Amino acid sequence: MATTLTLEQMKQFVRDHFEDFVNKRNAAVIRKNMTQDFYDHDGPGGKPTGVEGDEQMMLGMYKIMPDLHLTIEDMIAEGDKVVCRNIWRWTDPASGKKMQFHGFVLWRFEGDKIAERWATVTPPAEGISWTSEAQR
Repeated sequence: MATTLTLEQMKQFVRDHFEDFVNKRNAAVIRKNMTQDFYDHDGPGGKPTGVEGDEQMMLGMYKIMPDLHLTIEDMIAEGDKVVCRNIWRWTDPASGKKMQFHGFVLWRFEGDKIAERWATVTPPAEGISWTSEAQR
């Protein structure tokens, strides 16, 4: 089934999903935003999963990264897909060091929900100044 959303609506949907799912720590929103047969090609540990696996992954991330925050740096939409370049930032609770990783996420829509996800991330880096990164 094709998407019923415009390119701008899909982009806003992804912005809102990341804001709720990551920044506001509302893991349950995934059950509203994804199709019943949602398929994450690159779930936890790089293995395919569905809604349940992604929800559990985020609940775990909330625990080990209590100040986790995602920033969307770039977003492109075409057809039924949206791709984002993101930066995930947090403070390591054990060391107090600022940490981050970068990632690309490709979302495919069906109807008015997300049906598939592909993602690529860099290994976490430490000692990053959030201020200097934001000024680039």
